[in-house]
Amino acid sequence: MTGKTHRMIEWIVSDGLTDFRTAEAWMEARVAAIHEGQANECIWLVEHPPLYTAGTSAKAHDLTDPDRFDVFPTRRGGQYTYHGPGQRVAYVMLDVSKRGRDVRKFVKQLEDWVILTLGQFNVTGEIREGRVGVWVTRPEKPQTTAGNPAEDKVAAIGIRLRKWISYHGISLNVEPDLTHFEGIVPCGITEHGVTSLVDLGLPVTMADVDLALRSSFPQVFGDIPQTHVR
Repeated sequence: MTGKTHRMIEWIVSDGLTDFRTAEAWMEARVAAIHEGQANECIWLVEHPPLYTAGTSAKAHDLTDPDRFDVFPTRRGGQYTYHGPGQRVAYVMLDVSKRGRDVRKFVKQLEDWVILTLGQFNVTGEIREGRVGVWVTRPEKPQTTAGNPAEDKVAAIGIRLRKWISYHGISLNVEPDLTHFEGIVPCGITEHGVTSLVDLGLPVTMADVDLALRSSFPQVFGDIPQTHVR
């Protein structure tokens, strides 16, 4: 946790599917307003129509089916990822300058947030050195070529900072169409798969996940979101 200093954090949940460029423009405007002291920090939960995004480290050969969905270059870190219905995207607009100016610590906090959220559904999420995101072990699947247990990615993380205000954030697979990931090499990783909470056998709804994200947030960041807007 970050200590005893509590900040006003707005918590927004958007119904339906949000256009990606509209979301990006909204985030950029909100980041500027937070930096200028004209708006509160914000967590924004959305779903997008099916699309691929390319982070600043994306490699062209990892886009294996470029005609499948719209592809959006972005300024966030990371490589290619998929967004679509059934996936909860949490855009995180927080002032990292007031949280220690430690980018690695901040990313670790985002990972911990996801792991605590998964834990509410008795899912053990883990991080792996050299692999971005949050992973789950799949002992029921064949081992890897190296003889290690199979692992699937359940959540992706990619952020950008502007004047120490974060934006973009995390995406947690609740019940997306997992075949939609086949048009890319997710985050440039070929030897592991992708899963979701429903794929893991959990009858979880988006509303369940939203409640878990909200209740886990203060355990990591020390701040309780004060406003819930639909």
